[in-house]
Amino acid sequence: MRTIYTAPTVDGAELALKEFDQQFGTQYPGAIDVWRGAWPEFVPFLDYPVELRKIVYTTNAIESINFQLRKITKNRGHFPDKDAAMKLLYLGLRNISSERGGYSGTGTHNWTVALNTLARLFPGRIPLC
Repeated sequence: MRTIYTAPTVDGAELALKEFDQQFGTQYPGAIDVWRGAWPEFVPFLDYPVELRKIVYTTNAIESINFQLRKITKNRGHFPDKDAAMKLLYLGLRNISSERGGYSGTGTHNWTVALNTLARLFPGRIPLC
């Protein structure tokens, strides 16, 4: 599937999808159906430069948050009540957003390149200072 979302053009992505279908279509028909069903929403993604597309497909914000929440609850054997657990998760989420917030993109590989590309594509919409 990587050849589909890393293709340089729409035609290249369509060709990669056909090749994927030929190779894995009988084994994973659901994956092919998902790609074909979401194709109209996927195609505009290919209009963006490679550095932005890479940030999008390599940054999994949901998994990052889940990992952080698991990390803060891992060493606690049990909670006295539901409210105690919710308070810990709330404080953990606040901490996560403060560490990853802003334009610095903490922990995101090649974020500076992507940020400069975004600033070039959308002038005046991203404060760089």
